[in-house]
Amino acid sequence: MAAKEFKIFCGNANRPLAQEIVDYLGVPLGDAKIKRFRDGEISIVIDESVRGSDIYVVQPTCFPTNDNIMELLIMIDAMRRASARRITAVMPYYGYARQERKSRARDPITAKLMANLITTAGADRVVTMDLHAPAIQGFFDIPLDHLPGVPILAEYFREKGLGNLCVVSPDLGGVTRARNLAERIGASLAIIDKRRPEPNVSEIMNVIGELKGKTVIMIDDIIDTAGTITQGAQALLERGAKEVYACCTHAVLSGPAIERLENSVLQEVVVTNTIPLGQEKTIPRIKVLSVAPLLGEAIVRIHEDLSVSKLFS
Repeated sequence: MAAKEFKIFCGNANRPLAQEIVDYLGVPLGDAKIKRFRDGEISIVIDESVRGSDIYVVQPTCFPTNDNIMELLIMIDAMRRASARRITAVMPYYGYARQERKSRARDPITAKLMANLITTAGADRVVTMDLHAPAIQGFFDIPLDHLPGVPILAEYFREKGLGNLCVVSPDLGGVTRARNLAERIGASLAIIDKRRPEPNVSEIMNVIGELKGKTVIMIDDIIDTAGTITQGAQALLERGAKEVYACCTHAVLSGPAIERLENSVLQEVVVTNTIPLGQEKTIPRIKVLSVAPLLGEAIVRIHEDLSVSKLFS
């Protein structure tokens, strides 16, 4: 029997990334048209056979989040009803991940709700990057491949050749990620102790670690309004750091983020293209690294039933 082929489709969330992935793999992008009815409902037409194929749908659930989620769910449903052999949702950015537990009475757990929706729609597997909380992996009853962004960021900073480095976690929850980067580039580690009186508002209480005369790299999974990163950079300089860089996997960059970054003391902000940056967010201070080769290799390994963890171990 001939080996089953794999096909890659995408929604509207990040078509440039999907195109980079297929270019890397040397395969065409699947023929799918996504339209809207007059009332705003999504209409999807798959214009090629997917029967018996291994299907990969590239769709980060970034802004506009709800539209992109519905596109993903409807596309998965269409593939399932068209007799695809296996459907993998490739979600470089997993939206609604910041509500992964109940912090107050009557809070929803939207990260779990997302997992339920994706599974119910008919996905057999999920590929994602740098979940806001690694425990979200346990919300799925289907296989999930969780790819880290740190190796891509580490390679960039190694090639940059900076010396006397210290990696800083902007909060206690990001220490594991920061330690991973520090080990990969041979840097020391420091931690910012902060509190959040309300969403998207942070207050820096203390910095744990030696910073004097060091080139500092702050790392986080997400930069949203950029308040934490820009305030943190200023605090680190005031505590003796020589210069400050910032990096993250997911550049959400909502609200006042771009203005804050432009007016900040940061030397450079290094992000990946899990979320597309529009023209208005493309500024000289932001450096974008591609995750397409990593996702492309993960797709090939999943299709051939090989280890995905070997990509970053």
